Amino acid sequence: MDSALNSAIALDLGTTSIKAALLDQHGRLTNITTQPAPSINGSDGRYESDANCYVETAKQVLQECRTQTDNIPPLGLCSQRSSFLIWDKASAMPVTPLISWQDNRGMRCCDAIQNAKDLDLIRKHTGLRLTPYYFAPKLSVLLQDNPTWREKLEKTKWLVGTLDTFLIWRWSQGQHFCTDASMAARTLLMDIHQQQWSAGLCDLFGIPVSILPKIKPSTGLNLPLDNGLTLQASVGDQSAALIASVDKNNEALINLGTGGFVIRYLANKQNNAINGYLQTLIYQDNNGRPQIAIEGTLNSIAAALAPYPTHECHFKDLATNDIFCLAEPSGLGAPYFRNDWGIHFSESTTHLTTHQTTALLLEAIIFRVSRILEEFHHQSPIAKAYLSGGLSELTCLQQGIAQCALIPIYHSKQKETSLQGAAQLAAGIKSKHQAQAKEISIDYENNALLEKYKHWKNWLDTLLVKKT
Repeated sequence: MDSALNSAIALDLGTTSIKAALLDQHGRLTNITTQPAPSINGSDGRYESDANCYVETAKQVLQECRTQTDNIPPLGLCSQRSSFLIWDKASAMPVTPLISWQDNRGMRCCDAIQNAKDLDLIRKHTGLRLTPYYFAPKLSVLLQDNPTWREKLEKTKWLVGTLDTFLIWRWSQGQHFCTDASMAARTLLMDIHQQQWSAGLCDLFGIPVSILPKIKPSTGLNLPLDNGLTLQASVGDQSAALIASVDKNNEALINLGTGGFVIRYLANKQNNAINGYLQTLIYQDNNGRPQIAIEGTLNSIAAALAPYPTHECHFKDLATNDIFCLAEPSGLGAPYFRNDWGIHFSESTTHLTTHQTTALLLEAIIFRVSRILEEFHHQSPIAKAYLSGGLSELTCLQQGIAQCALIPIYHSKQKETSLQGAAQLAAGIKSKHQAQAKEISIDYENNALLEKYKHWKNWLDTLLVKKT
């Protein structure tokens, strides 16, 4: 083996799988190693897994990947955001399970925070909306329900942090209790403009600032670990995917997987996000400079499509009737944040075939993505957008978005964008995604879908007004 070709190693702490890969000096991932993540137990809105098992599996994946190199490349880590746990400092053993980002127990906290001033504080400081998805509401409920836990955390007998914090603390033998700026930015406790914990937000959620880990840059960490590697970069998984896919302010990433999102870098810190859209701190370099992005989201689209034969649907099957659809079972994501509209059709579909219903759901995804791109493009022109994620393999989605978005759409051939981005941050190299993407062709003779998209926008606007 030629160890000189390995410029970095990456570890991806996913929800369903844990992966590692080597990055060669040409920017290509090699020796991708995967194991299933520990199973998540879900009941009554609680989603939990074994944190110790998670760390052990991550260790095994890294060890297996490293058998293919003689050198010791820098490590880049990316992690599922908002999953967290509490652990005992002396024994290093978890006090709680790993509480998944999917966990809904923070809803009680969110319901209690309804003051417009408080909601505006959250939006201005974090760029996010209040939702139980994030770390702060869940931890707030845990501390309310278990009063003695707060004392143990304040006295540092116990520690609390997201998955990356726990892994770094364990693998550094308790020397480093930290998280990076991109992970901290998704807790609802960090001021993304100041890149530090917000005392006002911590007070709002009843979480002492003193119990939170130190916020570090995403790059240039230089943290030695007990496995012989040096952690050079740590970042959220979505941030890593964007880093691997887009490196210009006039480009966007469309990721269609379990959920969906459309994201682009903001040109500068003075650029304000469009109303309703999220602002995301992608990463902070070792000079303290943050990269901020704007993001629109689609909720649970894979679940909406799961019962249907999507691979049998083709572009010619779209826009064959006048029925409109929404395809987000858990409610509309950014910029709407409307839980009152899940999967919804403009009229009865009982007379439709399964194939026709499938086409309507796919149209809904195409139209939502296209409208986000349209509004981003209106704010600042987009030269091209890249499609990634499992659902992006559907050719009808590719072609539909390409026709309705009216900007060049490319399908990325890189299937491990989070690994790629984490490795690139660790190695300090630029993305080579342009060579791994194919432009989607458009059927210019059939513009029925584009015409239907125009009418769908009017229908959606009317629908949203009905329940405001």
